[in-house]
Amino acid sequence: MSAMEWKVAVGPDRVTAVYESGTAGDDAALFVCAHGAGGSMSDKGMLATAAALRSAGIGVVRFNFVYKEKGDRRPDFMPKLMDTVSAVVDRVRYELRSAPESRANRLLIGGRSMGGRAASMLAARGFEAAGLLLLAYPLHPAGKPEQLRDAHLPQIRMPVLCFSGTRDPLCTPALMERALTTVTTPWQMEWVGGADHSFHVLKSSGRTDAGVMAGIAAVSRAWVDRIPA
Repeated sequence: MSAMEWKVAVGPDRVTAVYESGTAGDDAALFVCAHGAGGSMSDKGMLATAAALRSAGIGVVRFNFVYKEKGDRRPDFMPKLMDTVSAVVDRVRYELRSAPESRANRLLIGGRSMGGRAASMLAARGFEAAGLLLLAYPLHPAGKPEQLRDAHLPQIRMPVLCFSGTRDPLCTPALMERALTTVTTPWQMEWVGGADHSFHVLKSSGRTDAGVMAGIAAVSRAWVDRIPA
């Protein structure tokens, strides 16, 4: 069972979701990964993220939000984004109920940018999952550091692993570190030196984007191995 595709009901709408297992065929965890505002389940960044995590032994479920499934450019309002994440997780749990225990019980929510924010707001409301994996959390709009999106973070109770680039215009490091002083859940903050919101690094850094993603995947796997099923 290396890959599966489903149509998931979200109220009157339906979205596409795809599950792909770790490349070794055995998942240490299963990550339901939501895309960012300008992306989709099949954009370049999502595919690169999924490939890196799968190489590290983490199964990945990619899916579209309703607006993207319809071909719209304007994101859904946050309640619908959250409902979509919840609906996809419910479907994943149903479809993989007879799969190996790690796939069913060590389930992670999160995603890139806006998608990760939607998952974090679900987590703050008590949604059940083994952990929250955030990729480029959008702490504030670009150029508007006063508009922080951190009010719900202290309510999160599940373990969190968060990656952000030090050149990310949507996440000023000093502001994020200040926000985390109010958080009590185990939160592992990983700063990717020289990376922007897409985890792109300059050629002058001597690194490649693929190398950055491989590093993110390796840290993610080590974190997964420490959290309980």
